[in-house]
Amino acid sequence: MMKKIVVLLLVTIGLFNSCTVKLNGASIPAEMKTINIQFFENNAPLVIPYLSQQFTEDLKTRIRNQSRLSLSQTDADAMMEGRITGYSINPVSLADNRAQVNTGASRVTITVSVKYTNNINAKQSFEESFSRFKDFTLNSGTLESQQAQLIRAINQQLTEDIFNRAFAQW
Repeated sequence: MMKKIVVLLLVTIGLFNSCTVKLNGASIPAEMKTINIQFFENNAPLVIPYLSQQFTEDLKTRIRNQSRLSLSQTDADAMMEGRITGYSINPVSLADNRAQVNTGASRVTITVSVKYTNNINAKQSFEESFSRFKDFTLNSGTLESQQAQLIRAINQQLTEDIFNRAFAQW
């Protein structure tokens, strides 16, 4: 009886495995093996010197860690390219749990334009902008002392949004 269950399970897995492979909610066709991620230039009016490199590496890391795709510098089954189009710091008013307004807060916002080309299924290709922000106060230190951490947090959100848009076909 146990042998029949194991065989049935293996056959079922084999049938589903030929369609797509799912990792962390991702739905990547089995025939997709490689992706080329181009360098994201910073075209924002306010330029942070290391932002392009940091964002590009964060996106590559997200793809490496959450998919089975290999990064390729040449012809690939898919490609991501784009540019950073916005980096801004604006004052905001935040309310705490007691409905008291904190007027000393600011918001860092990063906007990225992404073109995803799926060479296996062109219908899944897209070109769109993604924007995320993080609020901070100067009570925790100067902007310069918090900036790297803010950028890391925003990049984490942006790369998750981009990954989900490309590979989580919900």
